[in-house]
Amino acid sequence: MTKKILIMAYATLFMGTGCSQKAPDLDIEEGRNNISDATEVASDTVSIDENEYGSENRDALNGTQYNSSSDGFQSLYFGFGDYTVSSSMEDTIEKNANIVHSVQQRVKIEGNCDEFGTDEYNYALGLKRANAVKESLVSRGIPENKMVVISYGESNPVCTSPTDSCYEKNRRVDLRLVK
Repeated sequence: MTKKILIMAYATLFMGTGCSQKAPDLDIEEGRNNISDATEVASDTVSIDENEYGSENRDALNGTQYNSSSDGFQSLYFGFGDYTVSSSMEDTIEKNANIVHSVQQRVKIEGNCDEFGTDEYNYALGLKRANAVKESLVSRGIPENKMVVISYGESNPVCTSPTDSCYEKNRRVDLRLVK
């Protein structure tokens, strides 16, 4: 009898403990995500110098050296923890917008991240990157209903080596036609 009581006490103890991290607040109605909670969590867990992975690396990758998009689109690359569309991305955005204008199909905009940060943070960051590219395309006259946004977070890497150049390739937005 005491053995059953001890087992029940341990089971209750383990079931009562849980993860102390708060998931990001997702506001699906507006089609946008509020990642302030995820950003606060990740800022405590990720301690890599953003300057080391900044705009020079993103600018070198953007558009020409590596492309994981398909159907004629070009991938867009971001700095560590960054989700803003920089001026160096304008030519790539313009080329992608011209392709979207010329096709009838919808376009899937896929946000991706490197492996640093929590799963929740990376999912939210990938979504913010994809939404930033979508907004840039909308500003060039692409109808919102012609685009679908998705985040793969860190789950869709194109490179898995533990090197800076590999991590840079994973901080991207890919575009594909929905078939």
